Amino acid sequence: MAEKGQSRASRRKQKKKKRPIWKKILLTIVLIGVLCVVAGGAVFGYYAATAPKLDEEKLADPASNIVYDMNGDEFAEMGSESRRKVTYDELPQQLIDAVTATEDSRFFEHNGIDIIRTGGALLSNFKNGFGAEGGSTIDQQVIKRSFLSPEKTIKRKMQEWWLAFQLDRKYSKEEILEMYLNKVFYGQYAYGVATAADTYFGKEDLNDLTLPEAALLAGLPQRPTAYNPFENPDLAQERMNTVLDLMVQHEKITQAEADEAKKTKVEDLLTEKQPQQNKYGAFLDQVQKELSERFEDTDLNLDGMKIYTTLDPDAQETVENALSEDSSIVWPDEELQAGITLLDTKSGAIRAIGGNRNNELGGFNYAIQGDGRQPGSSMKPILDYAPAFENGIYTSTYEQINDEPITIGDWTPGNYDDRFHGWMSARTALAKSYNIPAIKTFQAVGAENAEQFANGLGLEFEDGIKNGDSIGGAAQFHTIDIAGAYAAFGNEGVYTEPYAITKIEFSDGSTLDMKPDSEAAMSDSTAYMVTDMMRSVMTEGTGTMANVAGLDIAGKTGTTNLKDQQGSPDSWMNGLTTNYTLSIWTGYDKGNKVIQDGNGVIGTNVAKQLFKQIMTEVHQGKDTESFKKPSSVVEAKVEKGSRPAASPSAGTPSSEILTELFLKGHLPGATSERYEEEEIDPVTGLSASYDEGSNSINISWNYDGDAEFSVKADPSGSKTTSDTSAVIENVEAGQTYNISVTASVDGETSEAKTTSVTVPGEDENAEEENPDENAEDQPDQNEEEQQNEDEQNQDQNEDQNQDQNADENSDQNNGNNNGSENGNGNGNEDSGQSEDPASTDGETDQGDQGDGSGQDGDTGPSSGNTENQQ
Repeated sequence: MAEKGQSRASRRKQKKKKRPIWKKILLTIVLIGVLCVVAGGAVFGYYAATAPKLDEEKLADPASNIVYDMNGDEFAEMGSESRRKVTYDELPQQLIDAVTATEDSRFFEHNGIDIIRTGGALLSNFKNGFGAEGGSTIDQQVIKRSFLSPEKTIKRKMQEWWLAFQLDRKYSKEEILEMYLNKVFYGQYAYGVATAADTYFGKEDLNDLTLPEAALLAGLPQRPTAYNPFENPDLAQERMNTVLDLMVQHEKITQAEADEAKKTKVEDLLTEKQPQQNKYGAFLDQVQKELSERFEDTDLNLDGMKIYTTLDPDAQETVENALSEDSSIVWPDEELQAGITLLDTKSGAIRAIGGNRNNELGGFNYAIQGDGRQPGSSMKPILDYAPAFENGIYTSTYEQINDEPITIGDWTPGNYDDRFHGWMSARTALAKSYNIPAIKTFQAVGAENAEQFANGLGLEFEDGIKNGDSIGGAAQFHTIDIAGAYAAFGNEGVYTEPYAITKIEFSDGSTLDMKPDSEAAMSDSTAYMVTDMMRSVMTEGTGTMANVAGLDIAGKTGTTNLKDQQGSPDSWMNGLTTNYTLSIWTGYDKGNKVIQDGNGVIGTNVAKQLFKQIMTEVHQGKDTESFKKPSSVVEAKVEKGSRPAASPSAGTPSSEILTELFLKGHLPGATSERYEEEEIDPVTGLSASYDEGSNSINISWNYDGDAEFSVKADPSGSKTTSDTSAVIENVEAGQTYNISVTASVDGETSEAKTTSVTVPGEDENAEEENPDENAEDQPDQNEEEQQNEDEQNQDQNEDQNQDQNADENSDQNNGNNNGSENGNGNGNEDSGQSEDPASTDGETDQGDQGDGSGQDGDTGPSSGNTENQQ
């Protein structure tokens, strides 16, 4: 029996060993699959059960999007006023074919979900990550725009599938397509296809649409902002051609019809741009832009959103008033345009945007739209001086730089005033916006370090950074970009990308925080020292016209040049306090002509006038703290002109002492010896004798070298001479004269050498015999003493005047040395015309003309533009 039992066990073991492994694997896979299906079904069931209910009212009458300001008050309702509903019967077949070929080619065949398209999307998501491709049908798009948030999550996608299936069961395809075309956003604040046709082509009857027009409308909803034909006609043309190709692919039109339609230029289709109806349109442009960037295929397509923003309505009104016809700003002509961005310095929140002159609603927004403009000398703090501090190349605002002729490759840059000013501090160089010191600083920093620093402030250089960018160059930016970069200097070096939306609340009750993260872009020491240098721009440099009394304010000007033209096509004024950062650009629409003068104003000064007016008004009634010096920075006295920096000595005149900022641990290491007191040799061999014949005292002395001598003879008076002798005339009989002589060299005086002489007197009898004569002598003596005293006072006054004139001449020479910064140069520099009638500031930098050899004045090769920086 035992043997039989062992035999059975052995046989069972053998049979078990022979079972194929693949069967185990297959069973395991099947089991896992079943579990996944069950789990997936459970999850799907849960999500479907918790999905919003189909609301016929929301499907038929789309809800508007409400926009709120920083105080939580509604200021715009986007959608309700710009939608005109159409029925399916009003839709031409050509438009239906264009839309379905582009958005959902099997729309009339599937049951709300296109299995083939969804499978392809799932495969793409598996390869590239969830959210890589949506595969949404028209049914799904109607659902997500009516009921769901745009976030790409598994929950939202499952609910979208479920509701799309329910939608297809409850409504006909014609009704669903009608919902879609009345709901979708087409850009330019146009909701629904009927409104879009009127906005872009001026056509109210959709049956009047041509094939190119229908194709363009069908292509816009994917990216309404990017494909906006008013702003980006080239991209719109490409999108229109893509739709035509899709119509050929799905056999809606022939290739010949597509080729003929492609010959039509988008610009020729467009009607005159329509103004939007909401106020604060320039700010709403930024809201739309942020939505488009956050939700690539959404823009303002969602219905029923509550959009909370950073808008300060008072500040927005201030900016718009400054740009209005009723403003106190005097413009040189009717064509000069402006773009303005006002930020909260600490948070980066956008408080106001000025998009264009006279606040044309729906007009071109120069603050955020288009390619931007060359910033001129506005870049000097960002690309030159701040990176120099950040990389340890400069350790003080006194850093000495020689403004002298230089050549870099085939580029020989110059200054706006066609002069070179010798050694100066980094502070003076920035305040006066001289180009050579900025270029030298950029060279010391290195292009790679400079570009990396600018990138940290949100500034990107598509073609890479070039030498000319150090003074303006070829790179183009908007006021929103420059404002964001400057705000970091006032926020202890922390950069926050400017933003208009704080939070979005969707129709399903979910919310999304839209605030960007902040990052340290530089040390607090760099931020403060550059800010302090920009203070000098406002008080003694090119920005004096824009300065606001009573505010601790820092700033920088900027102008550009056009190749072979005198003048500036762009004028910038950028600045900040601890409350606000403001960037202003002025110029003409095409950027191909220089800013004109007229109406009694210099055109390039308009940006400064706008800056001063806006900054004055937005700060009224607000406490504005001063910029706070960090512990990493110390103030120290330094003797003007010392190289390297030296502390003043006890003899240094106050006019030659500066207060500058130094990085902690890098204070001046020596005391200047320039003004140390030196001992002046006294006179020798001093002698004096009375000469009876001339009734005078003759004084003589010896001295080795040149000097001025002060001779005092008490009680006669004093006189100065460069000779080694002097005569005291009309001396008084019987009087003792105490005589002293000192030597003076370069303002320093020796010790006095003294002697005395007694004039012989007459006998008493002679005096008694001539009492009347003595009586007459007394007044003569008094008159002589008074005359001597007057001469002494006159000599002292002359000495003082000579000293004062010397100081004034020194100051004047220094002022002439510093020069001004407004005006056109010779192609290398700023125009010689002063920007500020009340000052001699000038600054035109020539930008980079394309190969990095641009000149500043701000001159440089870049699309033919030469930039002048102020």
